[in-house]
Amino acid sequence: MAGCSGFREDPLLARLAAGEPSAWFNPAVTTTAAGLSASGLSRTMVDDAAARLDRFAPWIAQAFPETSAARGAIESPLEAAPEMQRELGLAAGTLLLKRDDILPVSGSIKARGGVHEVLEYAESLAVEAGLLPADYRAFGSAPLRRLMAQHRVVVGSTGNLGLSIGITAAALGLQATVHMSTHAQAWKKELLRGLGVDVVEHSTDYTAAVDAGRKAAQADPTTHFVDDEHSVSLFAGYAVAGRRVARQLRDQGITVDTDYPLFVYLPCGIGGAPGGVTYGLALEFGGAVHCIFAEPVAAPAMMLGVYTGLHDQISVSELGLDTHTVADGLAVGQPSGFVGRRMQGLIDGYYTVTDQHLKDQVKTLYATEGILAEPSAVASLDGPHWISTDTAYLDRKNLTGRQLKNATHVVWLTGGGMIPAEVQRSYLV
Repeated sequence: MAGCSGFREDPLLARLAAGEPSAWFNPAVTTTAAGLSASGLSRTMVDDAAARLDRFAPWIAQAFPETSAARGAIESPLEAAPEMQRELGLAAGTLLLKRDDILPVSGSIKARGGVHEVLEYAESLAVEAGLLPADYRAFGSAPLRRLMAQHRVVVGSTGNLGLSIGITAAALGLQATVHMSTHAQAWKKELLRGLGVDVVEHSTDYTAAVDAGRKAAQADPTTHFVDDEHSVSLFAGYAVAGRRVARQLRDQGITVDTDYPLFVYLPCGIGGAPGGVTYGLALEFGGAVHCIFAEPVAAPAMMLGVYTGLHDQISVSELGLDTHTVADGLAVGQPSGFVGRRMQGLIDGYYTVTDQHLKDQVKTLYATEGILAEPSAVASLDGPHWISTDTAYLDRKNLTGRQLKNATHVVWLTGGGMIPAEVQRSYLV
């Protein structure tokens, strides 16, 4: 595909423009080795991020008591969901839920990347000032907090990244500004303002909020801009999840190899978090892992960018879509070109979900497993259906019935842990 001017002649683009639930499995997906090589990234990047999170773990445990039992590790459980598996009609394989809806610090997948980038910035400031401590708990001390107070982090966000950045910055004593679309949920803005974070609202979409944040940061040398579209630091923090999941699967005695494939379904907004997780999983499992991204019908940005080959040079607005969705964390019109270009060989496919179905799945997940996640998080639940019904994809990947019987399906619940009770109740009405 060269563009969308003739989308009505293209069956997939026509379905996307009509807001119909659709799936596309990329026939250009490469081998894992080729995909990793083409990404231009390295395992060292992930090693560095993991080591940094380990160095800061004593401070994290001190600043966020909910992590103390895990000694400052920011991680979530990987749980079986037998009732939801029955509800989904998944007869072959095993369904697991990756509970990033309760990930510590900010209650979403964004915590890993967002926390990591703020910590990396804080660490660099301490090094530059000659104040880097041997014991990182000293980041809570008066001298380091005075240093942090002279600097600011800025980010553009649909909500969850802003939470992770703002919460971590406030805990360190950094100033913070979060640029958000007016479509972002009010409670997220109120929570940040309650921490002393400056929240700037924009009547336009997510992309405009990011651009505003970038321009504001460029004018001030004491300000660090967290670029959700291109940040390697965010990406590396997200990628650490790959080795954490590998450890959890080993601890549960679950085999992952060619005969026992792993399918992972990830809700996708701009693409940084699912892209980073996909990279980390590819490092761990090679060709035995298959990652699929889920997007709302109003904002299929990553699917559109990869399918057309235009990546961040095209917006869903060219299909007449407005990004207005109950899945506010996924309300993105243009995808990350960084993720699209570097990761396209490692992402098996993409599918879209209607708002009504998201609302229904929130209720179903609560009824079956007692888990109340936000609408954007449950977009991942439809993944097994699309996998099992696309015979062309299964044939192309040489996935047999025996392999599907042995498969593990990980549904990534990407957010919802910090939702106020009154908002939670509204999801169940």
